[in-house]
Amino acid sequence: MAACGKESKAPEAATPAPAAAPAKASLGIRPNGDTELQIDMSQIHNDDLKKVYQYIDSHIDDHVVNLQKWIQQPSISNTGEGIQESAEMVKGFWDQLGCQQTQVYDVGTTEWGAQGNPVVYAKCDEGAKKTLVIYWMYDTMPISQPDLWKAPPFEGRIVEQPPYKKVLIGRGAINSKGPEMAFWNTVMSIKAVTGKLPVNLIIVAEGDEERMDIGYRKFVKTHPDLFKDADAMYLSGGAGIGGGSEGCVYFELTTSGKLWGRGPTYSNIHGVHKREVDSPAWRHIQMLSTLVSKDGNHVEVPGFYDNIEPLKKVEEDKLKEMGSKFNLKVAAENIGVARFISDDPNTVVHMARYGTSFNLDGIWGGNMFPGGSGAILPNEITSKHNIRYVPNQNGMDIVAKTRKYLDSEGYSDVKIHVVGDVPWAKMRYDTDIAHSVEKAFDAFGIKYQQPIESDASILGGYWPAYLFAGDPINIPIASGAANAGGGAHAANEYYVIEGAGKTYGMAGSEKSIATVLYNFAGLNGQANVADAKSDM
Repeated sequence: MAACGKESKAPEAATPAPAAAPAKASLGIRPNGDTELQIDMSQIHNDDLKKVYQYIDSHIDDHVVNLQKWIQQPSISNTGEGIQESAEMVKGFWDQLGCQQTQVYDVGTTEWGAQGNPVVYAKCDEGAKKTLVIYWMYDTMPISQPDLWKAPPFEGRIVEQPPYKKVLIGRGAINSKGPEMAFWNTVMSIKAVTGKLPVNLIIVAEGDEERMDIGYRKFVKTHPDLFKDADAMYLSGGAGIGGGSEGCVYFELTTSGKLWGRGPTYSNIHGVHKREVDSPAWRHIQMLSTLVSKDGNHVEVPGFYDNIEPLKKVEEDKLKEMGSKFNLKVAAENIGVARFISDDPNTVVHMARYGTSFNLDGIWGGNMFPGGSGAILPNEITSKHNIRYVPNQNGMDIVAKTRKYLDSEGYSDVKIHVVGDVPWAKMRYDTDIAHSVEKAFDAFGIKYQQPIESDASILGGYWPAYLFAGDPINIPIASGAANAGGGAHAANEYYVIEGAGKTYGMAGSEKSIATVLYNFAGLNGQANVADAKSDM
């Protein structure tokens, strides 16, 4: 307000007060929490890395605040809420790191007709011998059940959740802002301690992961030259060695009175007219019932299971090993289900790691208001479906077979709108980056499922690996860090801040990521295997 009035001068004797230092976050985070595990320091040979560990511990409160700020920025790709702002925020992260090149790319219209969300690209040349591509997704799922959250989904509140004294609740906490912020905190810590990173980085961050990676797909296929210097790709995911991926095709089915030629043709009408008018909604339900068995667990589309590649013996043996250690009760509780389809652990593991499915993700039309009443006869009904598939199935072939089957069943008027397709991708794990993750886990005492090294496999979680696993880019890929959390796509999604028992918290995650980077750079006194890039 003083600037709007008459100019005034301060007394000449006055001296300017020193600028106050920024207030340091004070959350009281215990870096080790109640974690029983300890890092085996005899496997940590680099003095700079040890200093990075100390820096992370002394700055962990600030690191948690960084995650809170990111959670507080909504980034919902299915609605567009906060997407543009989030892309700029992510660019700012890499500007802060000092990357020489950062840019937000508008990818334009994608091949399935939708506008892609921005892709953030950054390149950080540290003068290192090796270069890692870092994959991020900055988008999240919408909030579909707000009344079930124990804390507002965009607040980033820290709460106690046994056995953990502190977890952070928020949309995107584990999928995937928590693990990604742990990575950014880590590289910022390394820069603060040493002045440079042990590896060069190329970052690609998409805002369409929850929309079948449509913009990311176009960006990578259009700009493969931006990744020509990369030696491998790394994802700071969960406590397991990953890289390969199953396939997933996603489409919508729509029944309308206009195309059917019966029922309401323009808009919803009063429900009283069901007495004398056909219902597109009931027809849609009848149509859906032809696609799967009565229990919903077997796909009835002819040819759906054709071409499935049998598992190799080494893969079968690996799944049997996993099944022998799989606790059905604990696993069901962890994902919030009453029970699994099967009561046999081996069968459940096979389903989860090499199974197919035809899911009904959602359905809408007509009266969508909770509670009360309101007589409506919908003129249109739409359902969403994600179909998980494995080698050598093909997503667009599945779409074509579904179309042919619906036509044969008298549903030629039902529209199929393809949202996107993410093909499966196999990876080998006898690579520098995979061994770097393994050695970090060994040093941290983290038990993990030893990946198959003798042959390429898809036995990993779903993500768009295919773009860097042969087409258009062919480099080794691995994921893994000491991140922990749960509730992805569900209410009360959380990220573990203070660990407990056999689980590390955020500080442990960041230290594990730093260790992976130093291992991969060959700076932790360990010899790496020959790069397997030519074998991919």
